[in-house]
Amino acid sequence: MRAALAATGTCVLQAAPGAGKTTVVPLRLLDAPAVVEGRVVVLEPRRVAARAAAARMAALVGGSVGGVVGVTTRDHRRTGPSTVVEVVTEGVLTRRLQHDPSLPGVGAVVFDEWHERHLVADLGLALTLDARAGLRPDLRVLVMSATLDTGPLAALLGGAPVVRSAGRSHPVTVEWSPAADGRPTARDVAAAVRAALDGGAGDVLAFVPGRREIGDTVAALGRPAGVDVLGLHGGLPPAAQDRALRAGDRRRVVVSTDLAESSVTVDGVTAVVDAGLVRRPVVDVATGLPRLRTGLASQAAADQRAGRAGRLAPGRAIRLWAEATHPARPAWPQPEIATADLADLALQLAVWGAAPGDLAWTDPPPPAALAAAAELLGELGALDAGGRPTTLGRRLADLPLHPRLGAVVLAAPPAARRAAARLAALLAEPVPPGATADVADRLAGADADLERRAADLLRRAGLHTPPGASPGAAVDPGPLLAAGYPDRLAQARGGGRFRLRAGGGAAVAATDPLAAASWLVAPDVEGGAGGPGRADGRIRLAAALDRADVEGAVAGRVEAVDTLVWDDAAGDLRRVVERRAGALVLERSTTRPRPGPATTAALVARAVATGLADLRWTAAARTLQRRATWAHRTAGDGWPAVDDAALAARAGEWLAPALAGATGAADLAGVDPAAGITALLAGRARQLDSVAPPAVTLAGGRRVPVDWSGDEPVVSVRAQDLYGTTVHPHAGGRPVVVEVLSPAGRPLQRTADLPGFWAGSWRDVRKEMAGRYPRHHWPADPGTAEPRRPRPGGGR
Repeated sequence: MRAALAATGTCVLQAAPGAGKTTVVPLRLLDAPAVVEGRVVVLEPRRVAARAAAARMAALVGGSVGGVVGVTTRDHRRTGPSTVVEVVTEGVLTRRLQHDPSLPGVGAVVFDEWHERHLVADLGLALTLDARAGLRPDLRVLVMSATLDTGPLAALLGGAPVVRSAGRSHPVTVEWSPAADGRPTARDVAAAVRAALDGGAGDVLAFVPGRREIGDTVAALGRPAGVDVLGLHGGLPPAAQDRALRAGDRRRVVVSTDLAESSVTVDGVTAVVDAGLVRRPVVDVATGLPRLRTGLASQAAADQRAGRAGRLAPGRAIRLWAEATHPARPAWPQPEIATADLADLALQLAVWGAAPGDLAWTDPPPPAALAAAAELLGELGALDAGGRPTTLGRRLADLPLHPRLGAVVLAAPPAARRAAARLAALLAEPVPPGATADVADRLAGADADLERRAADLLRRAGLHTPPGASPGAAVDPGPLLAAGYPDRLAQARGGGRFRLRAGGGAAVAATDPLAAASWLVAPDVEGGAGGPGRADGRIRLAAALDRADVEGAVAGRVEAVDTLVWDDAAGDLRRVVERRAGALVLERSTTRPRPGPATTAALVARAVATGLADLRWTAAARTLQRRATWAHRTAGDGWPAVDDAALAARAGEWLAPALAGATGAADLAGVDPAAGITALLAGRARQLDSVAPPAVTLAGGRRVPVDWSGDEPVVSVRAQDLYGTTVHPHAGGRPVVVEVLSPAGRPLQRTADLPGFWAGSWRDVRKEMAGRYPRHHWPADPGTAEPRRPRPGGGR
């Protein structure tokens, strides 16, 4: 390993659990000053692991932490002038690189437990390699893990040598004991632990996904005789963590999160019980913050866990899932960078002054997630329009907080920082079932644990309240929340329903006090958050705002929107001028439209949307339309379509000019479509009289309109008007269908051969009609008779 580092400056070390890579390798580097000149910085993924590794290495060199071996976490530091190996948590390295990329005095950086693929570790390695390429070519970089996909990592490190070590592990027998429904409970874990205790000597290490499951499992185990049952997770005080890690006089059961998977060594373990679950941070769309989600542990993680049973002697691992389902598990843990919130990463990159593509990544950050993060940072005021960090952005980057929570804390005046820290601590935790949605009520009922977490948050952030400031000083949470969640503003729609700034809707119960608020900031919204055809989301956490708060939160992001809308109630076009922030309407005024292209376009759109029904359709216009449509259908040769659909499609050509200077519904109602149809016919308008004439002339000189709406032209004529007609009427070069009518206008006969009708069935028609209408003339030979109609008052 030292030879590899000396040759290339980078190296990948894969060593089995128990090989001593965490505590032995950094000390071995001290023995090779020709390879490493300067301090060795070792990155551990967790604070408990950093403290445990530092303590173990200090013991190996015969000293204490703070001497040759030191430790630095976000809230604890023990180093001294003689420190040459410093164990740090991953975020510490990022902040140091941001303050001085040359890492003065550092000769090597060691990334331990790389397989866990924390987002901060990926960022730290990317920045370290960038600093090495530009400023510190002598800096050594070593990446270590027990389970590791070495190929991509070695390539990332410039073709680094891969060194493998088998270590001193013993064989581990794997047993499969699947839970009944495939999802192990605390009772299932406790039963497997009892089986492990009964089946051999040594201590038992049980893996469950989180703190709640640790408590449930410890409770389910009770107090086995002669056995100590201990929990282990990162939120425990250091003394409790140390007790869980060290073997004692009695047998132990240690119930742990994946913290014990690889980051620390639990002494005395000969049996492992694995629930097969893991909890990882993903972006919670409800809050915009990282939330822990439970999923299946990978095959590599299961191997890591099982390996903990073989450190001292042959061991056993009891897996609470079926062997047949094991191959379906992911081979490797999914890197956090693929699913986690990237706001802090985007901010750190902006402070570093590099685009993501400028750096080396094992898995590059997803572009869509980065773009969303940059948009949020712009909203928070952390990035300027050019993507450069602002003064606020640099302050946020230096805080060990998510940028949203950092913005909440920094928005508070110094005297109210403790209250703001309580608010940030409240936001960082999931909303308990049944809790009130009102943040103010939640803060009023804050317990001692929330106060402790708030104080810890301020200490880690390096922020202080001024002397004399009351820790319980009242503060309006709304404006502070708006500083961290400007994208989560909401406007009342009535009945507890709200319109979200980003679009869609959310709601609280109509009986909730927040239902009466005009404005809210809602950092936690569960569900789909509205959208067409979707139900409103449920507001789980919110605070009331006033209009001034909203204006301040969206300052610089308000746009004036001038639109024309059809007012159904008034039945007319209206001009609406709004000041908007996203979907929020800050101000609205309604007036009559002004003439112009936009108004004309809006009226044309209205006419099209209503199928041209708002226009002045006269009988003459419809007749013209039918004649032109007949020509288009039968004559071909370029006759344009002028049916309603075609007219709507070409409304911009004929209707828009007719509405120049128009302002409303009255102008629409004044448009005669006949003029538009004539315009679309262009030069063919005169030809239309020969192709589809409007009327035919009968023998007596009477002109009868032709109906061109059917498959054949039709004229409807009273029998008396047809007397003297011996040649069947034609129109457009074809015979028309003659509908012969009674004096009352009722159909008597339809014929395409009028002379044949006179010579044939007219006899029967004449006989019937003469009896019914005796005052009318019913000649035996209509072809030789003169057309006539009855005179008013009777007679023939």
